[in-house]
Amino acid sequence: MPQTAARSTADFHDAAPTAPVLAAGVVPWRTSGQELEVLVIHRPQYDDWSWPKGKLDDGETLPECAAREVHEEIGLVVDLGLPLPTTRYTIGAAGTPKEVWYWAAEASRTTPVPDGREVDRTEWMSVKRARAALTNATDREPLEALVAAHRNKTLRTAPFIILRHAKAKPRSSWSRAEDQRPLAATGKRQAMSVRRLLGAWNPDKVITSPYLRCVETVTPYVKDTKRGFKELGAFSEKTAKNKPKKSRKEMAARLGKQRSTLLCTHRPVLPEILEVLKDGVLDSKDAVLAALPGKDPYLKPGAVIVAQQALDAGGRIVSIETYDVWDD
Repeated sequence: MPQTAARSTADFHDAAPTAPVLAAGVVPWRTSGQELEVLVIHRPQYDDWSWPKGKLDDGETLPECAAREVHEEIGLVVDLGLPLPTTRYTIGAAGTPKEVWYWAAEASRTTPVPDGREVDRTEWMSVKRARAALTNATDREPLEALVAAHRNKTLRTAPFIILRHAKAKPRSSWSRAEDQRPLAATGKRQAMSVRRLLGAWNPDKVITSPYLRCVETVTPYVKDTKRGFKELGAFSEKTAKNKPKKSRKEMAARLGKQRSTLLCTHRPVLPEILEVLKDGVLDSKDAVLAALPGKDPYLKPGAVIVAQQALDAGGRIVSIETYDVWDD
C-alpha cells in the first residue's frame, strides 16, 4: 500500500515518506521525579544501543508499524504520542535511502521484556546517559526533540482524532432515508483497515455522527476495544448545513475536555470542525498546521487527522498528522 502520510509540529514537517526503505519506531519515556528518562535498547545483531524500531510489514501504515515494533521487541503496549523527527540515512553497499519515522510514547506503567532475539537488553537512562550511549548519531535527533518538548511542557499529550467515514453507497443509488445510507463493500474493508490504524493511538472516547455510515465506520474499532460510542447530531451533515455554529460549539466543547478522543463525521462537516481545530493551536500556528489539509474534500473516505493536545499547556494543539487507509 502506498504510504500517504504527513506530520507537522512547530519544529518539523514530514510532507510524505519518500525513501524506498521505510521503518517506524518509538522513543519510550517516563519521568522520575522531575527528571526525564528514556528507554534505550541493545541489539545483539549490531551490538548497538538504539530505539525500538523496524521495517513496515506489507499493507501496514507507519503508525501501526511503530506500535507493533515496540510491542514485539520489548513487550510494551504503548499509545503513540507526539511525533518526533524522522531520521534519514543510507544502508548497504548501494547506499539505499532509508527513513525511520518516530513518535514519543509514555511508558511508565509497564515493564519492558526484551524478545531475546532482536533485543537482549533494555535500560532506562537519563537524557545525558542516553546521548552518550546511543551508537548512531541520527538516533539523537528524535531524542533532542523529545527533550525540548519536555522542557516546553508539550510532551504529555492526548490525541484528538478526526475520521471521515469510509466509502458509502452512492447517493444516486440510494432511495431511502439519507441518514440510513450504509457503507459500500469498499467502505466496509476501509473500516477494518482504519480499525488497525486507530489502535496506534487507542482513543478511549468514541463520538460519531448518528448517520449509519459513520456508525458502521467506527464499529470494528469499538468491537475490538469493547468500548462504547456516543452519537451526536451536532456532527451530522444536516446540522452542519443548517446550524454550523452548533457543530463548531460542540467541537470546541469536545476539545476542551482534553481527552483521548475519536470523532467520526462527514466531508461537509469538516470545514466547521477544522476551523475550531485551527483556533486550538499553541504557537507557531503555520508550522503546526502544515500537515492539515487545506481544501475540499480535506480527507479521503476512511482517512484521519490526528491532533495532539498538550495536557500541560492547557490542551493546546502541538502537532497534526494525516493518514489515508487502504482503498480499492
